[in-house]
Amino acid sequence: MSTTLFSQAGRTALVTGAGRGMGLGIARTLARQGARIAVNDFYPERAREAAAILTAEGAEALAVPADVTDHAQVKAMVDEVRRHFGGLDIYVSNAGVPPNGMNYGRFVDSSPADWAPFIDLNLYGLMNGCHAVLPGMLEQGWGRVIAITSESWRAGVPMGIAAYAASKAGVVGLVRQLAAETGRQGVTVNALSLGIMNNGEGAEAMARKGTPVGRAGSPEDVGAGVAYLAAEEAGWVTGQVHALNGGGLMA
Repeated sequence: MSTTLFSQAGRTALVTGAGRGMGLGIARTLARQGARIAVNDFYPERAREAAAILTAEGAEALAVPADVTDHAQVKAMVDEVRRHFGGLDIYVSNAGVPPNGMNYGRFVDSSPADWAPFIDLNLYGLMNGCHAVLPGMLEQGWGRVIAITSESWRAGVPMGIAAYAASKAGVVGLVRQLAAETGRQGVTVNALSLGIMNNGEGAEAMARKGTPVGRAGSPEDVGAGVAYLAAEEAGWVTGQVHALNGGGLMA
């Protein structure tokens, strides 16, 4: 009998935006727990390179590049994962920053066109993924959906990220509604809400000043959070938003 805590042996996970950074950290952690990994990224070369890294580390990995804002591409991606691995158990919606970046700016200076990339990626991207993965999960009676959101949905900051924060708040609302619909059929839906991460200039200095633990979050930190929510042991956890922020926001 295995005694590995949070084992993913025999499971298949699809992680979006996993070509680098936090997404690759999530994929690596799930792979180390025994999961087969489908690596999605908007950029095909990133997806292939990340899958190659995981394969070299001993994982069973498949690159599945696709634009998660495109419903048809997402459905085709999920179908490919199921054909290749024989099923899909864990879906991590991690892709969160549009290809053109954050586009910082005051709300009063923004236009609907400025908002569209964030709503499309964060809200419609999650919706597209859930539309594609949930029917199979519900049919098999087991599944894990984990959405990566940001603490910007919870606390206002004068950084000019209204569109991003609003889209991440939408993620939280959708997670809770889906959890209410799927829990009795063995599927849990949760979110990880990230604070200051070590993926931007000045992040470490900001974290040292503004968080009790005195450092920014890492891909490994996010991977550990996902590994818990994806595990059999977290079967009684659904509809929750778990803060992963180094204590930077306590609420």
